[in-house]
Amino acid sequence: MTKTILAVLAHPDDESFGLGGTLALYARKGYDTYYICATRGEAGTVDAEHLDGFKDTAELRTDELQRAAKILGLKDVIFLGYRDSGMPGSDDNKHPNAQINHSVDEVAGRIVKYIRELKPDVVLTFDPIGGYKHPDHIHIHNATVLAFNKADDASFHPEAGSPFKPRALYFQVFPRWFLKTMTRLMPIVGKDPTKWGRNGDINLKELADVDFPVHVRLDIRSVDDIKREAGAQHASQGGVGMRRGLMGFVTRVFGEHEDYMQAYPPVNGNLGRKSDLFDSI
Repeated sequence: MTKTILAVLAHPDDESFGLGGTLALYARKGYDTYYICATRGEAGTVDAEHLDGFKDTAELRTDELQRAAKILGLKDVIFLGYRDSGMPGSDDNKHPNAQINHSVDEVAGRIVKYIRELKPDVVLTFDPIGGYKHPDHIHIHNATVLAFNKADDASFHPEAGSPFKPRALYFQVFPRWFLKTMTRLMPIVGKDPTKWGRNGDINLKELADVDFPVHVRLDIRSVDDIKREAGAQHASQGGVGMRRGLMGFVTRVFGEHEDYMQAYPPVNGNLGRKSDLFDSI
């Protein structure tokens, strides 16, 4: 029987820049890989040159995602229909269809429908702080955890299908020691670690204070070219440029692997570090 992996994330490009190596690796092995994308990235910053031929940012980023999905070998991309909420304090937070303005229970109800329909062995999502505290990332993390935990509960959104329990739930993480080092080095070269990113809205110091265990380290060197090509499709969000500057350095340092914290089955004591998402589940 073919094994199935379901990634549940927030925006077009999360599937490539974050865990693209993982999805490509298992797709190459013949596994069925699916991506649930909560929004179409409406709030993403896009230079005008990228919008030629597209009516708006959402249409552009959807097209970028669909092209990346083919390169990664995804079996399907599923959109939940919410709007990108933007970073904290932005006007996008107030849009009535912004993902964060819908209850976690509602979003979980949409996710659980696909868990019960696709019957994935493994579900992947962000860590509890959404990687870099993007509101949509945290919100979809909470909704995915709820959907996973209640997927085999017949009373939870019974309209969403028959109960089913995946074998494992993982959160993608990355080593915080690197961020701790960067927050010390950046001021030396005149950079403010509290105002990182294209829009200066990411506080690396806050992120460095939160650490998560690494239970699985996947070697993705065999699919590095696939991940790079998929990321290049997201030109409006940096594309291959993500390999320059700070993010480029991160990619060079950690580009040979992608790390995960095991949320289910529960980790009791010292699990040891695994090299496959399907080990010991």
